[in-house]
Amino acid sequence: MPGEGFEQFVRMRYAELLHTAYLLTGAPAAAEDLVQSALLKIMPRFDRVAEPMPYLRRAMVNQRTSWWRALRRERLSAEPPEPAGGGGDPAGALTERSALVAELGRLPERMRAVLVLRYWEDLSEAETAAILGCSAGTVKSQASRGLARLRALLESGERSGR
Repeated sequence: MPGEGFEQFVRMRYAELLHTAYLLTGAPAAAEDLVQSALLKIMPRFDRVAEPMPYLRRAMVNQRTSWWRALRRERLSAEPPEPAGGGGDPAGALTERSALVAELGRLPERMRAVLVLRYWEDLSEAETAAILGCSAGTVKSQASRGLARLRALLESGERSGR
């Protein structure tokens, strides 16, 4: 049975994990499932894992990749989950965020994972590479291509009035 340290960790980090999972899945229910799945994997050995966040991020990316392969690409929901603490985004920021998350869902899985880990989780290139099992050069190129693609998708959406 997990100890008090695991429970405290979950209380402190659950919202952060949920936001990352949402960006990886694009759907609130799938994000909750993804976090729960990752937490179940770490729970029996939590006391032996020196750095639980990198472990959980990698578990979420790996699980999501498995889901992508099994289910093909999913459609993202229009609304992101409520932020922790009950505060809401201003209307303009919410619209921009929804558009960004929707376009993020159109990217290939590896590119999407790189952008989520690098820019949402604010991980270094080396940390992102370690989680994804690739080189730092791959992270750099995927991030560069991904950002360019996101910009193009967002610009075309603005021009078409989406």
